[in-house]
Amino acid sequence: MFEFGRELKRLFGQDGLRPPHDGLTGGDSSLLELLDLRLITQEGKAADIAAGRVGAKDKAQRRLESAIVWREVARRSGDAAALRKAAATAEAAAEAFGRDRRPDGWARARCEQAFCAMLGAELFGDEGLNAAADVAFREARAAARGGLALPLADIGIAAIEARERMVAGDAQAARIAAARFTVPIAGLEALTRRCRAARLLAVEARLVQADMLMGWGARLRDEELLAAARDIAERATDGLDPAYEPLSWVRAAALRGQALALLGEISGEVETLAEAVGALADVLNELTRDHSPLDWARVQTALAQGLQALGEAGASERAYEQAVTCYDRAAHVLKKAPGLSLRAFGASNRALCLARSAELSGDLTVLDAAESAFKIELSNLAAKRDPAAWALIQVNLARIYEARLDITGVDRGERAAAAMALNGALDVFGEMGLRSLSIVAADGLARLTGGSAAAAG
Repeated sequence: MFEFGRELKRLFGQDGLRPPHDGLTGGDSSLLELLDLRLITQEGKAADIAAGRVGAKDKAQRRLESAIVWREVARRSGDAAALRKAAATAEAAAEAFGRDRRPDGWARARCEQAFCAMLGAELFGDEGLNAAADVAFREARAAARGGLALPLADIGIAAIEARERMVAGDAQAARIAAARFTVPIAGLEALTRRCRAARLLAVEARLVQADMLMGWGARLRDEELLAAARDIAERATDGLDPAYEPLSWVRAAALRGQALALLGEISGEVETLAEAVGALADVLNELTRDHSPLDWARVQTALAQGLQALGEAGASERAYEQAVTCYDRAAHVLKKAPGLSLRAFGASNRALCLARSAELSGDLTVLDAAESAFKIELSNLAAKRDPAAWALIQVNLARIYEARLDITGVDRGERAAAAMALNGALDVFGEMGLRSLSIVAADGLARLTGGSAAAAG
């Protein structure tokens, strides 16, 4: 799948040659998927140079192209600095276009700002960014006269409204929300002859639609919604060439595997879960960590979730052990970005898998080994140097104490030790503004408090 990308890397990286002065893609965002993370970072720098050159033609368009590249860098790496750069560059592009002079260009730049905000909300769990994205999308919708901006704004508005209504909505509301994607996706597909990027933007819109349905289906435990999400993700792969659109194919195939895993988890069918695990493992065989570290970590986490559900459905200790291995692989990438929501999710579920494995085997030595490993990590880690990692180990250690308490039914100081670890972690997460990790620690304290109240009763 990545042969052409490897060839680019050989030509412009290992043989001592530098990329062209204005980059490899020439502003064509449909070619970005062929570049690995190192090359796409170089592409962003080249795009900045092209936009800042004195004799550059259409500087507003060059800035917009630069913003698109930097957003893709942030999407693959989870780098907050790259995301801030993308948002700032998109804002500069909007100012250069001018709402009155070039309304369609201005609207497209505002959409790019909104997509940066949505990505920030997804990566770091800051829902306030979705509100900012909604404002930008509506302004773009009002200004756009045609082109890409109009359907992109409609897709963004539909996605944000669907997320807001998910908390209180039912299955019928989910179907209505999904139907709102149909017209703008058709609009993007109609533009593919004039704009090469429109085709992949249409695929991405389908993935947003499928992800929305999958989240709604998981919350409602609705098999029909999950099946619809699976079918839309599968349809998104139609026409994609894995050799030239590798990341779009990977994201669509991984989303299909996740939907399958949720279907198997709800129905309790081991065959469906096994199919999901096999599909996600196939995706990992086609994706290299260097090409997109965060996508690789996402698929590892999705595979771990599938194995975790398989372990629950089949009471399989081996499946939990494999899930822990996948979470460890993902953590190797995610440790460089402590603020990511995905890191909090993976750390919490890894500790849960360890606990469930011990519960199934009845072997407390599993917990003893995990506790010893976490304490060794703490002894080798300076809290001042990496406070987020220190606090995350404390959360995992607390989950081990909690599991031992559940298995033995006897409190030999585990509850107090877990509460102390979680309180220390919560203080660190609060000071650093890590919302997702704060929620994980707070949930752990709530479980301990509830258990203490029940014991007293």
